[in-house]
Amino acid sequence: MRTHSVEIAGVHRDLPVVQVGPDVAVALFNMLGDTQVVEAAAEALAKAMPAGIETLVTPEVKAVPLAHALSRVSGLPYVVARKTEKPYMINPVSRTVISITTGRPQLLVLDGPDIALIRGRKVAIVDDVVSTGSTLKGLSELIEEVGGTVGAVLAVFTEGSPRQDVTALGHLPLFKPE
Repeated sequence: MRTHSVEIAGVHRDLPVVQVGPDVAVALFNMLGDTQVVEAAAEALAKAMPAGIETLVTPEVKAVPLAHALSRVSGLPYVVARKTEKPYMINPVSRTVISITTGRPQLLVLDGPDIALIRGRKVAIVDDVVSTGSTLKGLSELIEEVGGTVGAVLAVFTEGSPRQDVTALGHLPLFKPE
């Protein structure tokens, strides 16, 4: 299996390169269950976070452990934008995005009580990898819709084209399939 070596805040990993489309492969970064990477990344991103951030917001699943660890390190609350609307949610607000990971429309949902942690506050979006930016754009629009201001985007990696709008610990190239 082809791999791509990375260093995440002093922690080395070899990421498998997997085909995600007919003409493109990516270095698959999955920090779920990798406590060492999550903790190291949270420490490094806390140091890189601009002053004045009041709340962290993350899309559901792979970035949740990072947001949790960053919350612990920074003392800031975090909110998870869920990918489905749950029956127990109170006055949820949602936005549909197209994710490169799934290639399909995906819902981002904020539960009503979580909106109080965003409205009138400067927010940092926390994600594992920012690639095309479609999730980032949808999440930014959702935050602004409920009265928050995006003050930073923090990610472990950017992928594809370099992005000046994201504070990241590294960059992952795209690969040609073998």
